[in-house]
Amino acid sequence: MLLSKLVKRFSGENADDEKKKKKKIKGTVVLMKKNVLDFNDFQASIMDRVHELLGNGVTLQLISAVNGDPDNQYHKGAGLAFYFLIFYIVLGLLNSLIDFISKYIISWESEPLRKYREQELVNLRGDGKRELQEWDRVYDYAHYNDLGDPDKSQHHVRQTLGGSADFPYPRRGRTGREPTKTDPKCESRLSLLTSINVYVPRDERFGHVKMSDFVAYGFKALAQVVKPVLNSKFDDTPGEFDSFQDVLDMYEGGLPMPSGLIEEIRESIPSQMLKEMFRTDGERGLRFPMPHVIKEDRSAWRSDEEFAREMLAGVNPLIIRLLQEFPPTSKLDPKVYGDKSSKITEAHIKNNLDGLATFLFLKKDGTLKPLAIELSLPHPDGDQYGAVSKAYTPAEEGAESTIWQLAKAYAAVNDSGYHQLISHWLNTHAVIEPFVIATNRQLSALHPIYKLLQPHFRDTMNINAFGRQALINAEGILEMTVFPAKFAMEMSSVVYKHNWVLTEQGLPADLIKRGMAVKDPNSRHGLRLVIEDYPFAVDGLEIWSATKTWVEEYCFFSYKTDDIVQKDVELQAWWKELREVGHGDKKDEPWWPTMQTRKDLTETCTTVIWIASALHAAVNFGQYPYAGYLPNRPTVSRRFMPEEGTPEYEELMTNPDMAFLKTITAQEQTILGVSLIEILSRHASDEVYLGQRDTPEWTADAEPTKAFERFGEKLAQIEDRIMSRNNDKTLKNRVGPVKFPYTLLCPSSEEGLTARGIPNSISI
Repeated sequence: MLLSKLVKRFSGENADDEKKKKKKIKGTVVLMKKNVLDFNDFQASIMDRVHELLGNGVTLQLISAVNGDPDNQYHKGAGLAFYFLIFYIVLGLLNSLIDFISKYIISWESEPLRKYREQELVNLRGDGKRELQEWDRVYDYAHYNDLGDPDKSQHHVRQTLGGSADFPYPRRGRTGREPTKTDPKCESRLSLLTSINVYVPRDERFGHVKMSDFVAYGFKALAQVVKPVLNSKFDDTPGEFDSFQDVLDMYEGGLPMPSGLIEEIRESIPSQMLKEMFRTDGERGLRFPMPHVIKEDRSAWRSDEEFAREMLAGVNPLIIRLLQEFPPTSKLDPKVYGDKSSKITEAHIKNNLDGLATFLFLKKDGTLKPLAIELSLPHPDGDQYGAVSKAYTPAEEGAESTIWQLAKAYAAVNDSGYHQLISHWLNTHAVIEPFVIATNRQLSALHPIYKLLQPHFRDTMNINAFGRQALINAEGILEMTVFPAKFAMEMSSVVYKHNWVLTEQGLPADLIKRGMAVKDPNSRHGLRLVIEDYPFAVDGLEIWSATKTWVEEYCFFSYKTDDIVQKDVELQAWWKELREVGHGDKKDEPWWPTMQTRKDLTETCTTVIWIASALHAAVNFGQYPYAGYLPNRPTVSRRFMPEEGTPEYEELMTNPDMAFLKTITAQEQTILGVSLIEILSRHASDEVYLGQRDTPEWTADAEPTKAFERFGEKLAQIEDRIMSRNNDKTLKNRVGPVKFPYTLLCPSSEEGLTARGIPNSISI
C-alpha cells in the first residue's frame, strides 16, 4: 500500500489516472543475516538483536530519476518517470543493490538525484572523529602509524610512514583506533585473535566464500601450527636443511611431525582444513604443492640461462633495464656515500661476449647471458668512503662454480626483497588504496567513472588491512622472511619518495623509462622492444592496448567533449582529493595530469586498471610457482662470501650443497615464507577476471555494453596468442630450461595455484 502511494506521488498520478491505467513495480528484497565462514558470528548476531529492538531495519525510498517531488519543488522535469530504490541499510549497503539501482537510471546527472547522491557521499566520508565499527561504511584516510607496537617493547617501535618529507607514503584506510599509551601518534594494534575483524568499510569486506578460502589456507602460517614443528628436533642440525633432498621433502612428502602433535592439531582444526595440511596417512605434515619451477626438472633452476630468463619472464620482470654506460655509475651523492661506481671492468666480461665487440647482454639466439655479478659491503670506516665491492664471473667447475652459484643467490636475495617490498606491495597494493578511498568518497555510485573503476578495487582494502596486521607490521611475516627485516617498510618509503611517478606506471612508459623499448610509430603498440622475446612485455603490451581501447571507448561515450570533463564537479573533486590527500606527500610534483581532457582521463583510468589487474597479476601469482622453491629465489643471505683459508671456504670445497643451504634462507624462514606465498598465489573460488563483471547488468547503455563485450573477446584472442607463442620453439625465453611456460598474463584461470589469470583487482 505504501509503495503504491509513493508511486502515485512521484509520478503525479491521480486517482482517475490510476483507474485508466494501473502501474506496478515488481521487485524482490532479500535480507540475510551476517554469517561468516559458515559458522555464526556471535558479535553480529548480538548486534542484529540490538538493531531489531531499536527499530533500525531497512528503509526503502522511491525517487524519480526525472520528475521531482511536486511538494518539494526541488525539480520539475518532463518525460517518462523512471524509478529506483535507495536502500539505506544500517549494517551496510550492498554493492549488488547499487548495480540494481544504476540499471534503471536514465542519466547519472538527473537533477532529482543530485541531492541524494551528495548526501550519500557525505555519509561515506564520515566525520573523522570516532573509532569505526564493523557495520560502518566510512572511507577516510590515515598515515601508516599502525605498523609498530611501542606498548609492547622498544624493539617493536616502527617509523610512521606518510605525512613527512623524510618518509612519504600513500595513505591507508582510517580505522580510528585509540592511540598507544607509549606514543600518542601511533595507533594501537589488534590482537592476533581479533585481527580478522580489522575495520574496513562494510562494502569492502571479503565475501563469505573468499573469507572461508582465505582463513582455510591461512591456517598453515599460524604460529600455533608452525612453531611446534619448527621447535622440534628434525635431525642433528635443527633449523637447517641438510641437503637439497631435505628441501624437496617439503613437497614430495612433507616435513616430519613430532609424535602426538598431529592428533593434537587434528582436534583443534576444522576437518575441511586438514586436507590442505596433511597426507591421509598422517605420517608427515606441512606438505606443500610442487612449485612449477621444479616440476619438470629438479636442477634446471641452477643454470645461467634460467637465472637470466627469469629477469624477463619470472615473478619480477620489472627491474631489468638497458645499460646506458659502462662501467655503471651510482646516482648516490658521492659527498655522502663516497665513490659507488661499479668495479666491473672489461676484463671481467670480455671472455663471455661470444666474440662480440660491443657490450651486449643479449645473445644471438634471443636469450640473456649473465656476464658478471658485483657484490658490495659497507665500508668499515663509514659510508662516505664508498663500498667494498667485488665482481664475480661465471664458472662451471671447482670452487669457482660454487662461488658463482652463491653470487647468483645473493643477487636473487636482493631481487626477492625488492620484488616483495616495491614491485608488489608498494607499486600495486599501497598506491592503489588511495584511489579506492577517493573514488568512494567523491564519486557517487551512479557516476560513470565509479562504474568503470569500482570492479578493480574489489577486496583491496581488506587484503591491505590484513597485511598491516600480520605481514608488514613489526615482526610480521615479511620482516621475518625478507632481508631488510625491520627496515623493510622504511625502504619502500624511500623508493616511493624518489621513484614513484604515476605517469610512469603504465607499461609503455615503464618500458621506455628502463630503456627496454623505444617509441616507433611503425611498430605495433607504437613501441619497439629492445629484446623481442621479452614475455612480460610482449604479453603485457597486448593487455595494455586492449584495456586502453576499452577505457577510451567508455570515457568518450560518457564525456562527449573535454569541456564536460572540466565541468564534472564530482570528477574534479575526486582528482583533487586523490592528489592532495590520498597521495598528498607528492601533491606538488609537476607530473600529475591536470584532468582537463578526455585524454587525461583515459590515460589515468587505464593506468589504474593496469596496476590493479595485470601488473599485480604479473608480480603476484608467480610467487609460489617460482619462489615456492626457495633455493631458486632465496630471501635472506646469512653469511658472507667464503674467502680462501676460512672454515666456510673449506666447507664449500667438501660439501658445496651444505655451504649453499647454510648461506640462504634458513629452514624456519623457508617454511614460514613458503606458507605465505602459497596463500598469496592462489586464486579464490569467487574470483572475477579482467573482461568480466560479477553483475552482467552493470549498465543499461548499449554502447558501453558492446564495447565491454569486444574487450572480453580481445582478451580471449590474446590468450590464444600467448599459448601459441609458448609453443613456438624459436622463442626460448617463453619456457626455458625448467620447461615452465610464461602464462602469468593469460587473462583467465581456474581456482587454485595455476600460475595464470588476471583478476580485476588486487584481491589477495
